[in-house]
Amino acid sequence: MAEAHQAVALKFTITHEGKIDFDLNHEMLKEIYHTGVRTAVKKLRSIRVRVHRHTYPASPATWLAALTAVFACVYAQMDPSMGTIGFIQDHLVPSLFGATVGLLIASFVFATLLWLAIISFLRYFLKVLLYYKGYMYEERGKVSFSTQLWMVIIKTFCSKTPGLYSYQGSLPNLPVPPLKDTLARYLRSIEGLHDKEEYERIVEMARVFEQTIAPRLQRYVIFKWLVTTNYVTDWWEEYVYLRGRSPIMVNSNYYGMDTIACQPTFIQAARAANCVVGLLQFRRRIERETVKPIMGAGAVPLCSFQYERLFNTTRVPGIETDRIVHLNDSRHIVVVCEGTFYKVPIYIGKTPLEPCDFEKIFTSILDDEHQPTEAELHLPALTAGDRVPWAEARSQYFSKGCNKSSLDAIESAAFILVLDSDEFDYDQETIEKMVEGQHLPKWFGTIDLRKTDFNLDDYGKSLLHGNCYNRWFDKSFNFVVFKNGRLGVNAEHSFADAPVVAHLYEESMGYDKDAGYEDDGHCRGVSTKKLPSLNRLKWEISEELHSTIESSLSVAKELADDLDLKILIHNDFGKGAMKKCKISPDAFIQNGMQLAFRRAMGHSCYTYESCMTRLYREGRTETVRPCTVESVNFCKAMDDPNVSIEEKVALFKKATVVHVKSYCDAMCGMGVDRHLFTLYVVSKYLEVDSPFLQQVLSQPWELSTSQTPATQANIVDLKKYPYYSSAGGGFGPVSDKGYGVSYIITGEDNIFFHVSSKRSCPTTDSAKFAEDIKKALADILALFDSN
Repeated sequence: MAEAHQAVALKFTITHEGKIDFDLNHEMLKEIYHTGVRTAVKKLRSIRVRVHRHTYPASPATWLAALTAVFACVYAQMDPSMGTIGFIQDHLVPSLFGATVGLLIASFVFATLLWLAIISFLRYFLKVLLYYKGYMYEERGKVSFSTQLWMVIIKTFCSKTPGLYSYQGSLPNLPVPPLKDTLARYLRSIEGLHDKEEYERIVEMARVFEQTIAPRLQRYVIFKWLVTTNYVTDWWEEYVYLRGRSPIMVNSNYYGMDTIACQPTFIQAARAANCVVGLLQFRRRIERETVKPIMGAGAVPLCSFQYERLFNTTRVPGIETDRIVHLNDSRHIVVVCEGTFYKVPIYIGKTPLEPCDFEKIFTSILDDEHQPTEAELHLPALTAGDRVPWAEARSQYFSKGCNKSSLDAIESAAFILVLDSDEFDYDQETIEKMVEGQHLPKWFGTIDLRKTDFNLDDYGKSLLHGNCYNRWFDKSFNFVVFKNGRLGVNAEHSFADAPVVAHLYEESMGYDKDAGYEDDGHCRGVSTKKLPSLNRLKWEISEELHSTIESSLSVAKELADDLDLKILIHNDFGKGAMKKCKISPDAFIQNGMQLAFRRAMGHSCYTYESCMTRLYREGRTETVRPCTVESVNFCKAMDDPNVSIEEKVALFKKATVVHVKSYCDAMCGMGVDRHLFTLYVVSKYLEVDSPFLQQVLSQPWELSTSQTPATQANIVDLKKYPYYSSAGGGFGPVSDKGYGVSYIITGEDNIFFHVSSKRSCPTTDSAKFAEDIKKALADILALFDSN
């Protein structure tokens, strides 16, 4: 870019006399100068941030203290270095400086090295402390003395204000479980799912595996653990996400929904503008590392590496595998509206745009009468269909000309904003129940403007797949704002997991709350900047490319039409009632879903529950297997009239205790599936066949579940402002013959379930299964009421 500026700023001509006549464009030179200054300032800030990151928990003040102490000792003719300062002066400092200056330089070097050594020790000591996981297994209210002492030490280390990545170097590495333990846990997890003969066959396969190739595979995994920061994450990202050749729409991407009752404006452009500025401010804080890392148990830092690719990131298709491309910076976003793409700047010169400026731009986009061709309208369907046709089309038709420049603008954007022409909302009864008895802000009086015929399921489907051509599914996330001001997120899954995107959404809502709106619903302030004219992205689409687009659209529509999504609002009771039963809410819900599935299908199934492993460096997720022997025994007894209520309660409590322990094991790196997955990858590299590993990885997850956190950064106090609670989000089913269930616990009495399945499967029905879950939870609670 600088070379292009200079080509315009500096012109010269050769006269007839052979002299060179220079023509300087002073305005352009001034712009180049400011660009250079901005670059220099950004580099200096980056250096400062990195120094802070790698020297935490120390600070420049402690370095000055170390220098002062050493210089004071030297001045008092004391040697605090036990000869080290003299060694440095004699061997490392040139003699030309003289004795006095040489002594000062040697003292400076020693003090700095001493300071760095102390920092290294403290960071290593913190890493050792963070390996302790005993607190995970202790009951609430029954904390051991060792855990209390450990917590005091941890809080002492973490008392200073940390940057986003300050703890990264101190986080422990994800441990490799002993092979024998992993196999034992696996066999224990499937015991209730097979008859005796089949189970013994799998046990024998595991025994043969353990005694033959398993030790060799384990050695390779341990070697990878020694040379990498996380022995799972890079393989998980590549083989689970990036190498998949089927559509990422529905199959991989997921969605998040708007707050339940908070809609401070019905003006689409205004809501979009406030939220965009909130997102950009969050991006800026990530770049400067001023975002406080998420802490578990109030004091234990979680890994923050997934935030690095939250913005300025896209997934690029390939023939055999996709790749993630992340840019360090982006000075624009891309807006999608009615099939047209617009490149919208974030800055005017060096001044960032304010909400009122963005509202003015977005209003112009909404008022734009430009009509795209059918091919242009359907172009984003390339990202919704199979990956190979998209990769081939990208290589053939988007490598030059306006197609390349337009695609570059999309892929280099900070994120995608979709101004959707549809309207969605929660029903009025749900909203009113959510805010019952609460002190409401002024804007809530507009609730009578809301329609009452909205379908919450269609709201979720629109966020998950839209019409298959109004989302750019390769982008890290699409921020969708509907015509009535409602919003949501569609996120690509390979670069980060749902809690990170939920944090992004939480930050945006926090800014939206603080910035507020005028009484008429518009953004506060008046736009006085000279804003650029609309910059539409242009395309040249041949008949061959058009045919590829329509083919991808056909694949995507078939996938979207086959999705059966039901969003259940469970407000009969929530975590408050579950806690009164002295049961973990997650364990209560998971065993309730086991009961619902067994009643619906007549059998139990392999069940996937996602949990995070961010207690470890670069950790992502592990699988909790909720379908245990204990849960199967409870489900069988639940509908057996010969089993007493007391026995059923005892069996349920036993199942929940086992579930909680399994969850803790998975979070602490002692899960089953990621270890077996890495062993399988090694076996493929070594070209060694393992019937046991093939058996393990070929089992379908008929029930895939995940819980969305209600809040992480506590930016908005949900107890004080309950109408800022979100209904969470969801994803598509993992198995063609099963269900995907995402749930979020909001407040004491509300749970939202997002249930998905395939319409083409004759044995699944999302609406019915949602009701089955509701009944199962009620029946379990009734046991405690009766008892």
